[in-house]
Amino acid sequence: MTAPIEAKVKAASTATFLAGLVIAVLNAIVADNSLLGPLPVWLQAPLLALVPAGLTWLAGYQARHTPRDATRDA
Repeated sequence: MTAPIEAKVKAASTATFLAGLVIAVLNAIVADNSLLGPLPVWLQAPLLALVPAGLTWLAGYQARHTPRDATRDA
């Protein structure tokens, strides 16, 4: 059975995806994107956005969950 993904992991992944997308767009407009030259142009921006988001999700998913205080939940 798979464990549900906590909201903080989803939020961190989404924020990282959006930040990566902005960086990718700025890189494409302002700078030379020769680092990713071997990849097709249409794949470069999504790759720059998805890799950081995926790594953030994986790190958050693998992180230990901090147990909640039982007295606060009551």
